[in-house]
Amino acid sequence: MQTQPSTLYQGGCLCGQIRYEISQFEPKMAHCHCSMCRKFHGAAFASFGSVQRENFRWLQGETELVAYQAPNGTVRRFCKQCGSSLTFADSAEALELIEIALGSLDTPLVQQPDAHIYVGSKANWSVLADGLPQYEAGRNSHCLNAAKT
Repeated sequence: MQTQPSTLYQGGCLCGQIRYEISQFEPKMAHCHCSMCRKFHGAAFASFGSVQRENFRWLQGETELVAYQAPNGTVRRFCKQCGSSLTFADSAEALELIEIALGSLDTPLVQQPDAHIYVGSKANWSVLADGLPQYEAGRNSHCLNAAKT
């Protein structure tokens, strides 16, 4: 899969206090069904796109960000005014790669999420019928529907 053409993508939080810009996404995007993402987003899953740190910048409101470090070391950043989830980073990769909550984008994406990850912890009421690969944990784990991919 190729990276997207050079388009500037912008997004921000619900209240508008925080704005960011992305010059390029990495080729893989996913719907994450882990319990932390479900709790943090209050939804069946969270959709994230990977961005190299050098391709991301805050435009305004960086002082309005709150960081929460989960017990597993991941760091989630959100707006302290409206609570919008904006970024997620694994502490080991925090200086290089960040994940952007795709729902916070204002610029339409051409690229689509290409997998469901951590479906081993998905909500029992969530039905996945889009045909995307479903990984028990991360992308390096067992693909549960490999015959369909």
